[in-house]
Amino acid sequence: MAARVLDLAGTALEKAEPVATDFLNPEEKKLLLDLLRFVGEIKVMAFGGYHQAERVRLVLMPAFFLPEAVTPPLAYLEIKSTGKKDFRPAHRDLLGSLTGLGIKRGKIGDILPADGGAQIIIAKEIEEYILTNLRHVGAVPVEVAPVDPEQLNVRPQRVKEVKTTVASLRLDAVAGAGFGVSRTKMAREIKAERVKVNWKVVSAPDYQVDLGDTISIRGRGRVVVSEIKGKTKKGRLSLVLQRLQ
Repeated sequence: MAARVLDLAGTALEKAEPVATDFLNPEEKKLLLDLLRFVGEIKVMAFGGYHQAERVRLVLMPAFFLPEAVTPPLAYLEIKSTGKKDFRPAHRDLLGSLTGLGIKRGKIGDILPADGGAQIIIAKEIEEYILTNLRHVGAVPVEVAPVDPEQLNVRPQRVKEVKTTVASLRLDAVAGAGFGVSRTKMAREIKAERVKVNWKVVSAPDYQVDLGDTISIRGRGRVVVSEIKGKTKKGRLSLVLQRLQ
């Protein structure tokens, strides 16, 4: 991934024009931004379609290029059933239908629920292909149409602060406290590979989390370790977690 983005930086300098990466998750974005800080002649902008987008594309451009001249390399589509009024496609079903068309995951951004269907943010270069070829999600016939980014069904993000104590920084203990479930139940979720730390699947309940780590479970939001305050009188660790829903 690092090699590819450095090649893109070289292309941007050689052609004196902006070039875009595929969609990146937050951890990939952070790693590449840290790397690109050492490429002095390059400026970087991030585009995800809306303010709190999880998946974004980075646009690399020569340092002299004006940011206001950059066109976001994104397209916005709405997918609705042609007959089923209460159509609510599961994330995995919609993603599976898109990848079933030969589309790589890196060309697909966030997927948002919408009344009677879903909205997707995609790489601009595959917009026409999806409009022409996506006709079913699973067994459900669908129609696809462009939408304006202002029409995206973006829900306000709620943040709940959770002050808790844990015996250790084991993933099952911290995630259990953050999501409000028992450590035993969370351990089962982790072993079933439903839990991610910094957007990577972790299957070991005793994995040690750290300050700033993001723990996520699809459909249940995210928990960020925002403070590690130290030990209580009983020897437990005092934490402040932020649960984002």
